[in-house]
Amino acid sequence: MTTLLIALVVLLVLALLVVGWVVGLYNSLVRLRNRYKNAFSQIDVQLKRRYDLIPNLVETAKGYMKHERETLEAVIAARSQAADARQRAASNPGDVGAMQSLMSAEAGLTGTLGRLFALQEGYPDLKANQNMMQLTEELTSTENKIAFARQAYNDAVMHYNNKREVFPSSIIAGMFNFAEAALFEVQSEQERQNVKVSFS
Repeated sequence: MTTLLIALVVLLVLALLVVGWVVGLYNSLVRLRNRYKNAFSQIDVQLKRRYDLIPNLVETAKGYMKHERETLEAVIAARSQAADARQRAASNPGDVGAMQSLMSAEAGLTGTLGRLFALQEGYPDLKANQNMMQLTEELTSTENKIAFARQAYNDAVMHYNNKREVFPSSIIAGMFNFAEAALFEVQSEQERQNVKVSFS
């Protein structure tokens, strides 16, 4: 009877160790998932700020660029698409499709903003406008903040994806449906180019 009792105690201790190990891996995956979601929320805040600045920028440019209505409308349309994509991605930053949609919309917005700033060169009064200069400076600052937030997000996603793919965490990740998270990457060569902002 003593041998049976020792065997049961050993089995109970082993079972508790296995359960503790599973709980530890599960909790570390949850923490990493929450970390990348938080990192995305930092991008989300900066993107919202960017989208809030764009209508003011377009409104300021409207008075000077009466003949560039098509470009101004394209900027507003691209901003609207990007804002919609941001909301979808913010609701589930782990959704690969939502992240790809956001990256595509952001590339489109960057392209239309680039055209707006290129056209601005032909309007010296607009370039000298104090409000336009301030908005452009705020937009540039926001772009830098977005870049830093993107880097933090991608680092958090990489850490999470590594954890969910390595053994033995991959077993727990598979059992509890921890899906792969998408990086926030540059999708086109056009987006790789800096938005040219000039005060001269």
